[in-house]
Amino acid sequence: MGNLAVSYAGAGKVELIDTPYPEFELKDGPGVHPANIGRQVHHGVILKTIATNICGSDQHMVRGRTTAPEGLVLGHEITGEVVEVGRDVEFLKVGDVVSVPFNISCGRCRNCKTGQTGICLNVNPDRPGSAYGYVDMGGWVGGQAEYVLVPYADWNALKFPDRDQAMEKILDLTMLSDIFPTGFHGAVGAGVTVGSTVYVAGAGPVGIAAATSAQLLGAAVVIVGDLNEDRLAQARAMGCETVNVALGDPADQIEQILGVPEVDCAIDAVGFEARGHGHGAATEQPATVLNSIMEITRAGGSLGIPGLYVTGDPGAVDEAAKVGSLSMRFGLGWAKSHTFVTGQCPVMKYHRGLMNAILNDKVSIAKNVNATAISLKDAPKGYAEFDSGVAKKFVLDPHGLIGA
Repeated sequence: MGNLAVSYAGAGKVELIDTPYPEFELKDGPGVHPANIGRQVHHGVILKTIATNICGSDQHMVRGRTTAPEGLVLGHEITGEVVEVGRDVEFLKVGDVVSVPFNISCGRCRNCKTGQTGICLNVNPDRPGSAYGYVDMGGWVGGQAEYVLVPYADWNALKFPDRDQAMEKILDLTMLSDIFPTGFHGAVGAGVTVGSTVYVAGAGPVGIAAATSAQLLGAAVVIVGDLNEDRLAQARAMGCETVNVALGDPADQIEQILGVPEVDCAIDAVGFEARGHGHGAATEQPATVLNSIMEITRAGGSLGIPGLYVTGDPGAVDEAAKVGSLSMRFGLGWAKSHTFVTGQCPVMKYHRGLMNAILNDKVSIAKNVNATAISLKDAPKGYAEFDSGVAKKFVLDPHGLIGA
Protein backbone atom coordinates (compact mmCIF):
# COMPACT_ATOMS: atom_id res chain seq x y z
CA MET A 1 0.00 0.00 0.00
CA GLY A 2 1.26 3.47 -0.86
CA ASN A 3 1.02 6.67 1.12
CA LEU A 4 0.57 10.01 -0.65
CA ALA A 5 2.25 12.81 1.32
CA VAL A 6 3.18 16.50 1.14
CA SER A 7 6.91 17.23 1.13
CA TYR A 8 9.19 20.26 1.20
CA ALA A 9 10.72 20.63 -2.26
CA GLY A 10 12.97 23.65 -1.75
CA ALA A 11 12.38 27.31 -0.94
CA GLY A 12 8.83 28.29 -1.84
CA LYS A 13 7.80 24.83 -3.02
CA VAL A 14 5.88 21.83 -1.73
CA GLU A 15 4.96 18.78 -3.74
CA LEU A 16 2.97 15.57 -3.44
CA ILE A 17 5.10 12.44 -3.32
CA ASP A 18 4.48 8.72 -2.96
CA THR A 19 5.99 7.44 0.28
CA PRO A 20 6.02 4.01 1.90
CA TYR A 21 3.13 2.98 4.12
CA PRO A 22 4.30 3.35 7.75
CA GLU A 23 5.89 0.48 9.66
CA PHE A 24 6.60 0.09 13.37
CA GLU A 25 10.22 1.06 12.77
CA LEU A 26 11.86 4.39 11.89
CA LYS A 27 13.44 4.22 8.43
CA ASP A 28 16.12 6.40 6.89
CA GLY A 29 14.85 9.45 5.03
CA PRO A 30 15.14 13.25 4.74
CA GLY A 31 15.72 14.76 8.16
CA VAL A 32 15.82 11.47 10.06
CA HIS A 33 18.54 11.54 12.69
CA PRO A 34 21.04 8.73 12.08
CA ALA A 35 20.67 7.57 15.69
CA ASN A 36 16.91 7.12 15.16
CA ILE A 37 17.23 4.92 12.06
CA GLY A 38 16.03 1.44 12.89
CA ARG A 39 14.34 2.54 16.11
CA GLN A 40 11.60 0.06 16.99
CA VAL A 41 8.15 1.54 17.58
CA HIS A 42 6.05 -1.39 18.84
CA HIS A 43 4.48 1.09 21.27
CA GLY A 44 2.97 2.97 18.30
CA VAL A 45 -0.17 2.99 16.20
CA ILE A 46 -0.72 3.71 12.52
CA LEU A 47 -3.41 6.29 11.82
CA LYS A 48 -5.54 6.85 8.76
CA THR A 49 -5.36 10.64 8.67
CA ILE A 50 -8.74 12.35 9.00
CA ALA A 51 -7.46 15.93 9.25
CA THR A 52 -3.99 17.46 9.15
CA ASN A 53 -3.48 21.20 9.12
CA ILE A 54 -1.11 23.63 7.41
CA CYS A 55 0.69 25.54 10.17
CA GLY A 56 2.64 28.79 10.20
CA SER A 57 5.57 26.78 11.51
CA ASP A 58 5.44 24.71 8.30
CA GLN A 59 5.52 27.95 6.34
CA HIS A 60 8.81 29.00 7.97
CA MET A 61 10.36 25.85 6.47
CA VAL A 62 8.64 26.20 3.11
CA ARG A 63 9.89 29.76 2.78
CA GLY A 64 13.42 28.38 3.12
CA ARG A 65 13.93 30.01 6.50
CA THR A 66 15.25 26.91 8.25
CA THR A 67 17.78 24.18 7.54
CA ALA A 68 15.05 21.69 6.57
CA PRO A 69 16.24 19.19 3.93
CA GLU A 70 14.39 18.81 0.66
CA GLY A 71 12.10 15.79 0.64
CA LEU A 72 11.05 16.21 4.29
CA VAL A 73 7.44 15.03 4.72
CA LEU A 74 5.60 17.91 6.39
CA GLY A 75 2.83 18.08 8.96
CA HIS A 76 2.64 18.03 12.75
CA GLU A 77 -1.07 18.76 13.30
CA ILE A 78 -2.66 15.31 13.12
CA THR A 79 -6.11 13.85 13.84
CA GLY A 80 -6.85 10.32 12.69
CA GLU A 81 -8.41 6.89 13.02
CA VAL A 82 -6.38 3.99 14.40
CA VAL A 83 -6.00 1.33 11.69
CA GLU A 84 -3.09 -0.69 13.14
CA VAL A 85 -1.95 -1.20 16.72
CA GLY A 86 1.61 -2.01 17.74
CA ARG A 87 2.49 -5.05 19.82
CA ASP A 88 3.00 -3.06 23.03
CA VAL A 89 -0.09 -0.83 22.84
CA GLU A 90 -2.63 -1.68 25.54
CA PHE A 91 -5.38 0.91 25.59
CA LEU A 92 -6.06 2.03 22.03
CA LYS A 93 -8.06 -0.07 19.57
CA VAL A 94 -8.57 -0.15 15.82
CA GLY A 95 -11.35 2.31 14.98
CA ASP A 96 -10.56 4.82 17.74
CA VAL A 97 -10.46 8.45 16.59
CA VAL A 98 -7.67 10.41 18.25
CA SER A 99 -5.92 13.77 18.39
CA VAL A 100 -2.13 13.69 18.34
CA PRO A 101 -0.09 16.40 20.09
CA PHE A 102 2.50 17.85 17.75
CA ASN A 103 5.10 17.23 20.47
CA ILE A 104 6.35 13.65 20.46
CA SER A 105 7.02 12.54 24.01
CA CYS A 106 7.92 9.26 25.67
CA GLY A 107 6.00 9.56 28.95
CA ARG A 108 8.97 8.07 30.79
CA CYS A 109 11.66 10.72 31.10
CA ARG A 110 12.13 13.31 33.84
CA ASN A 111 10.52 16.09 31.82
CA CYS A 112 7.50 14.07 30.67
CA LYS A 113 6.82 13.00 34.26
CA THR A 114 6.51 16.66 35.27
CA GLY A 115 4.26 17.56 32.31
CA GLN A 116 6.99 19.16 30.19
CA THR A 117 6.14 17.08 27.14
CA GLY A 118 7.43 19.75 24.75
CA ILE A 119 10.98 18.99 25.87
CA CYS A 120 10.98 15.18 26.13
CA LEU A 121 14.53 13.85 26.57
CA ASN A 122 14.18 10.53 24.74
CA VAL A 123 12.74 11.16 21.28
CA ASN A 124 15.32 13.43 19.63
CA PRO A 125 19.03 12.57 19.86
CA ASP A 126 20.03 16.19 19.11
CA ARG A 127 18.13 18.18 21.73
CA PRO A 128 15.14 18.04 24.08
CA GLY A 129 11.82 18.10 22.24
CA SER A 130 10.51 16.56 19.05
CA ALA A 131 7.73 16.90 16.49
CA TYR A 132 6.42 15.20 13.37
CA GLY A 133 7.69 16.43 10.02
CA TYR A 134 9.84 19.22 11.38
CA VAL A 135 13.44 20.31 10.96
CA ASP A 136 15.90 19.19 13.67
CA MET A 137 13.17 17.36 15.57
CA GLY A 138 14.49 13.82 15.30
CA GLY A 139 13.13 12.93 11.88
CA TRP A 140 9.73 11.51 12.80
CA VAL A 141 7.75 11.43 9.56
CA GLY A 142 5.14 14.15 9.12
CA GLY A 143 1.38 13.72 9.09
CA GLN A 144 0.37 15.62 5.93
CA ALA A 145 -0.14 12.19 4.44
CA GLU A 146 -2.76 9.51 4.05
CA TYR A 147 -1.25 7.45 6.90
CA VAL A 148 1.13 8.25 9.75
CA LEU A 149 2.95 6.43 12.55
CA VAL A 150 2.38 7.74 16.10
CA PRO A 151 4.89 6.47 18.71
CA TYR A 152 4.19 5.93 22.43
CA ALA A 153 0.56 5.94 21.38
CA ASP A 154 -1.08 5.05 24.71
CA TRP A 155 0.65 8.12 26.14
CA ASN A 156 0.51 10.54 23.20
CA ALA A 157 -2.90 10.05 21.60
CA LEU A 158 -6.05 11.65 23.02
CA LYS A 159 -9.03 9.41 22.25
CA PHE A 160 -12.31 11.16 21.51
CA PRO A 161 -15.17 9.70 23.57
CA ASP A 162 -17.62 9.26 20.68
CA ARG A 163 -16.73 8.86 17.01
CA ASP A 164 -19.94 10.39 15.59
CA GLN A 165 -19.73 13.42 17.88
CA ALA A 166 -16.04 13.83 16.98
CA MET A 167 -16.76 13.78 13.25
CA GLU A 168 -19.48 16.40 13.68
CA LYS A 169 -16.96 18.72 15.35
CA ILE A 170 -13.86 17.60 13.50
CA LEU A 171 -12.93 21.09 12.23
CA ASP A 172 -12.79 22.27 15.84
CA LEU A 173 -11.15 19.14 17.23
CA THR A 174 -8.37 19.15 14.63
CA MET A 175 -7.10 22.36 16.26
CA LEU A 176 -6.25 20.40 19.44
CA SER A 177 -3.05 18.99 17.96
CA ASP A 178 -1.31 22.38 18.00
CA ILE A 179 -2.74 25.84 17.51
CA PHE A 180 -5.48 25.85 20.14
CA PRO A 181 -3.27 24.53 22.97
CA THR A 182 -0.40 26.70 21.70
CA GLY A 183 -2.53 29.82 21.81
CA PHE A 184 -3.89 28.78 25.20
CA HIS A 185 -0.34 28.19 26.47
CA GLY A 186 0.54 31.71 25.35
CA ALA A 187 -2.40 33.10 27.30
CA VAL A 188 -1.62 31.03 30.40
CA GLY A 189 2.06 32.01 30.18
CA ALA A 190 1.02 35.66 29.99
CA GLY A 191 -1.00 35.24 33.17
CA VAL A 192 -4.38 35.99 31.60
CA THR A 193 -7.21 35.77 34.12
CA VAL A 194 -10.66 37.20 34.78
CA GLY A 195 -10.64 40.93 34.04
CA SER A 196 -7.23 41.05 32.31
CA THR A 197 -6.41 43.44 29.51
CA VAL A 198 -4.48 41.49 26.90
CA TYR A 199 -2.48 42.36 23.77
CA VAL A 200 -1.93 39.61 21.18
CA ALA A 201 0.73 40.35 18.56
CA GLY A 202 -0.24 38.56 15.36
CA ALA A 203 -3.67 37.74 13.89
CA GLY A 204 -2.70 34.52 12.15
CA PRO A 205 -4.26 31.26 13.33
CA VAL A 206 -2.12 31.01 16.50
CA GLY A 207 -2.81 34.65 17.36
CA ILE A 208 -6.55 34.12 16.89
CA ALA A 209 -6.29 30.95 19.00
CA ALA A 210 -4.49 32.97 21.70
CA ALA A 211 -7.20 35.64 21.57
CA THR A 212 -9.89 32.96 21.78
CA SER A 213 -8.07 31.47 24.76
CA ALA A 214 -7.82 34.85 26.50
CA GLN A 215 -11.58 35.25 26.11
CA LEU A 216 -12.12 31.73 27.46
CA LEU A 217 -9.96 32.59 30.49
CA GLY A 218 -12.10 35.64 31.27
CA ALA A 219 -10.12 38.58 29.87
CA ALA A 220 -11.95 41.90 29.99
CA VAL A 221 -10.42 43.27 26.78
CA VAL A 222 -8.41 41.44 24.10
CA ILE A 223 -6.55 43.61 21.61
CA VAL A 224 -5.02 41.99 18.51
CA GLY A 225 -2.27 43.68 16.50
CA ASP A 226 -1.28 42.88 12.92
CA LEU A 227 -0.45 44.42 9.51
CA ASN A 228 -3.08 42.41 7.62
CA GLU A 229 -6.51 44.06 7.52
CA ASP A 230 -8.33 40.85 6.54
CA ARG A 231 -6.93 39.08 9.58
CA LEU A 232 -7.73 42.06 11.82
CA ALA A 233 -11.32 41.96 10.55
CA GLN A 234 -11.47 38.31 11.57
CA ALA A 235 -10.30 39.27 15.08
CA ARG A 236 -12.97 41.98 15.32
CA ALA A 237 -15.63 39.50 14.21
CA MET A 238 -14.94 37.41 17.32
CA GLY A 239 -15.18 40.39 19.66
CA CYS A 240 -11.60 41.64 19.86
CA GLU A 241 -10.32 45.18 19.61
CA THR A 242 -7.60 45.63 16.97
CA VAL A 243 -4.60 47.79 16.13
CA ASN A 244 -2.88 48.01 12.75
CA VAL A 245 0.82 48.22 13.61
CA ALA A 246 1.58 49.59 10.12
CA LEU A 247 0.03 52.82 11.36
CA GLY A 248 2.52 53.24 14.18
CA ASP A 249 3.41 52.28 17.73
CA PRO A 250 0.80 49.96 19.29
CA ALA A 251 1.00 51.92 22.59
CA ASP A 252 -0.76 54.96 21.08
CA GLN A 253 -3.57 52.85 19.67
CA ILE A 254 -3.87 50.85 22.90
CA GLU A 255 -4.25 54.10 24.84
CA GLN A 256 -7.15 55.07 22.58
CA ILE A 257 -8.86 51.79 23.46
CA LEU A 258 -8.06 51.46 27.18
CA GLY A 259 -7.27 55.01 28.26
CA VAL A 260 -3.76 53.91 29.23
CA PRO A 261 -0.88 52.88 26.91
CA GLU A 262 -0.28 49.50 28.55
CA VAL A 263 -1.88 46.11 29.13
CA ASP A 264 -1.73 43.55 31.92
CA CYS A 265 -0.52 40.72 29.67
CA ALA A 266 0.95 40.29 26.20
CA ILE A 267 1.35 37.36 23.81
CA ASP A 268 3.81 37.08 20.90
CA ALA A 269 2.16 34.93 18.23
CA VAL A 270 4.45 36.16 15.43
CA GLY A 271 7.94 34.78 16.05
CA PHE A 272 11.21 35.30 14.22
CA GLU A 273 9.85 36.60 10.89
CA ALA A 274 8.45 39.73 12.57
CA ARG A 275 8.31 42.99 10.65
CA GLY A 276 8.79 46.53 11.86
CA HIS A 277 5.98 48.81 13.01
CA GLY A 278 4.91 52.11 11.47
CA HIS A 279 7.15 53.21 8.59
CA GLY A 280 9.30 50.09 9.14
CA ALA A 281 6.42 47.72 8.53
CA ALA A 282 7.80 46.52 5.22
CA THR A 283 11.17 45.44 6.62
CA GLU A 284 11.95 42.36 8.65
CA GLN A 285 13.05 43.13 12.22
CA PRO A 286 12.99 39.86 14.16
CA ALA A 287 13.04 41.41 17.65
CA THR A 288 10.27 43.95 16.94
CA VAL A 289 7.45 42.10 18.64
CA LEU A 290 9.49 41.10 21.68
CA ASN A 291 10.60 44.70 22.22
CA SER A 292 7.12 46.03 21.59
CA ILE A 293 5.38 43.76 24.10
CA MET A 294 7.95 44.66 26.77
CA GLU A 295 7.15 48.33 26.18
CA ILE A 296 3.36 47.94 26.42
CA THR A 297 3.10 45.40 29.26
CA ARG A 298 2.76 46.83 32.76
CA ALA A 299 5.56 46.42 35.30
CA GLY A 300 5.25 43.01 36.92
CA GLY A 301 3.35 41.58 33.96
CA SER A 302 4.06 38.40 32.03
CA LEU A 303 4.83 37.74 28.38
CA GLY A 304 3.65 34.54 26.72
CA ILE A 305 5.81 33.76 23.69
CA PRO A 306 4.38 30.84 21.68
CA GLY A 307 5.68 32.44 18.45
CA LEU A 308 8.51 30.37 16.96
CA TYR A 309 12.16 31.38 17.34
CA VAL A 310 14.89 29.21 15.82
CA THR A 311 18.59 28.52 16.27
CA GLY A 312 19.20 28.35 12.50
CA ASP A 313 17.72 30.81 9.98
CA PRO A 314 19.72 30.96 6.73
CA GLY A 315 17.45 33.72 5.36
CA ALA A 316 17.86 36.06 8.33
CA VAL A 317 18.51 39.79 7.97
CA ASP A 318 21.97 39.66 9.62
CA GLU A 319 24.61 37.20 10.79
CA ALA A 320 23.45 37.32 14.42
CA ALA A 321 19.84 36.50 13.55
CA LYS A 322 21.01 33.53 11.46
CA VAL A 323 21.83 31.75 14.74
CA GLY A 324 18.87 33.14 16.68
CA SER A 325 20.63 36.12 18.31
CA LEU A 326 18.27 39.10 18.34
CA SER A 327 18.61 42.74 19.40
CA MET A 328 16.24 42.47 22.34
CA ARG A 329 15.87 45.22 24.92
CA PHE A 330 16.27 42.70 27.70
CA GLY A 331 17.22 45.47 30.12
CA LEU A 332 13.72 46.91 29.71
CA GLY A 333 12.14 43.59 30.58
CA TRP A 334 14.46 43.26 33.56
CA ALA A 335 13.66 46.78 34.78
CA LYS A 336 9.91 46.06 34.57
CA SER A 337 10.26 42.67 36.33
CA HIS A 338 8.64 40.86 33.42
CA THR A 339 8.20 37.11 33.34
CA PHE A 340 8.96 35.46 29.97
CA VAL A 341 7.35 32.11 29.12
CA THR A 342 8.83 30.64 25.94
CA GLY A 343 9.22 27.38 24.06
CA GLN A 344 7.06 24.66 22.54
CA CYS A 345 3.63 24.32 24.07
CA PRO A 346 3.29 21.11 26.12
CA VAL A 347 0.08 20.20 24.28
CA MET A 348 -0.84 17.33 26.59
CA LYS A 349 -1.16 19.75 29.50
CA TYR A 350 -4.19 21.39 27.87
CA HIS A 351 -5.68 19.18 25.16
CA ARG A 352 -8.20 17.20 27.23
CA GLY A 353 -9.68 20.30 28.84
CA LEU A 354 -9.89 22.12 25.52
CA MET A 355 -11.48 19.02 23.94
CA ASN A 356 -14.19 19.14 26.61
CA ALA A 357 -14.73 22.86 25.98
CA ILE A 358 -15.26 22.10 22.28
CA LEU A 359 -17.51 19.08 22.80
CA ASN A 360 -19.68 21.05 25.24
CA ASP A 361 -20.01 24.10 22.95
CA LYS A 362 -18.02 26.48 25.13
CA VAL A 363 -15.80 27.64 22.28
CA SER A 364 -15.88 27.80 18.47
CA ILE A 365 -12.22 27.70 17.51
CA ALA A 366 -12.84 26.51 13.92
CA LYS A 367 -15.14 29.47 13.21
CA ASN A 368 -12.71 31.92 14.81
CA VAL A 369 -9.73 30.78 12.71
CA ASN A 370 -11.89 30.31 9.59
CA ALA A 371 -11.04 26.62 9.23
CA THR A 372 -11.18 25.67 5.55
CA ALA A 373 -11.01 22.03 4.44
CA ILE A 374 -9.19 21.17 1.20
CA SER A 375 -8.01 17.92 -0.36
CA LEU A 376 -4.49 16.62 0.12
CA LYS A 377 -3.88 17.15 -3.60
CA ASP A 378 -4.68 20.85 -3.14
CA ALA A 379 -1.99 21.25 -0.46
CA PRO A 380 0.43 23.19 -2.73
CA LYS A 381 -2.35 25.67 -3.53
CA GLY A 382 -3.23 25.88 0.18
CA TYR A 383 0.38 26.65 1.11
CA ALA A 384 0.54 29.40 -1.52
CA GLU A 385 -2.73 30.98 -0.36
CA PHE A 386 -1.75 30.80 3.30
CA ASP A 387 1.60 32.41 2.49
CA SER A 388 -0.24 35.30 0.82
CA GLY A 389 -1.82 36.16 4.18
CA VAL A 390 -5.39 34.99 3.69
CA ALA A 391 -7.45 34.88 6.88
CA LYS A 392 -7.92 31.11 6.82
CA LYS A 393 -6.64 27.99 8.56
CA PHE A 394 -6.27 25.27 5.93
CA VAL A 395 -7.24 21.75 6.99
CA LEU A 396 -6.12 18.93 4.68
CA ASP A 397 -8.64 16.13 4.18
CA PRO A 398 -6.65 13.20 2.73
CA HIS A 399 -9.54 10.71 2.53
CA GLY A 400 -12.53 12.99 1.95
CA LEU A 401 -13.86 12.20 5.41
CA ILE A 402 -14.49 15.82 6.47
CA GLY A 403 -16.61 16.58 3.43
CA ALA A 404 -18.50 13.32 3.93
